[in-house]
Amino acid sequence: MTRSALVILSVSASALVVAGCGGSAHQSSTSASSEVAMKHQNGSTVKRHDATAATAITVKVVRSQFGPIVADRRGQALYVFAKEKTSRSECYGACARSWPPAIAKGGPRAGSGARGALLGMTRRRDGTHQLTYAGHPLYYYQGDSPGHVLCQNVRSFGGLWLVVRPNGGPVR
Repeated sequence: MTRSALVILSVSASALVVAGCGGSAHQSSTSASSEVAMKHQNGSTVKRHDATAATAITVKVVRSQFGPIVADRRGQALYVFAKEKTSRSECYGACARSWPPAIAKGGPRAGSGARGALLGMTRRRDGTHQLTYAGHPLYYYQGDSPGHVLCQNVRSFGGLWLVVRPNGGPVR
């Protein structure tokens, strides 16, 4: 293969990764078995990971290319939306389809390395409870899978999406 063909392939692959991260037109690469489609009263459907539909979410610390980060019990990274300055979520509609909120029906649990004192919940407009860490609502990225963080430090839906350190601060 020629050098210019390699450069074109490299640029094309990079564009696909960036285009697929956080955009509302992105197709999910998460398997159907790990998602639960939830129909809202307004007719919209949001896919949520099985872990978000469980009675309680266990949060633990896992190793990643960004150092230790907060994840669910399966090792799926949890993100904060830097645009949010309080514990109230601002991610709904298309945003919540790309960045599903971490929802639980019961209280959160601290797993290995997570700080229980930083775990909490906030009420969403639909009445569900979203997991918080250090007072910030937590989200999944719909294209991630356990052990694969695809959208760290990405600007989407008006703000940056960042994975979370065990101390509650975002990885910048």
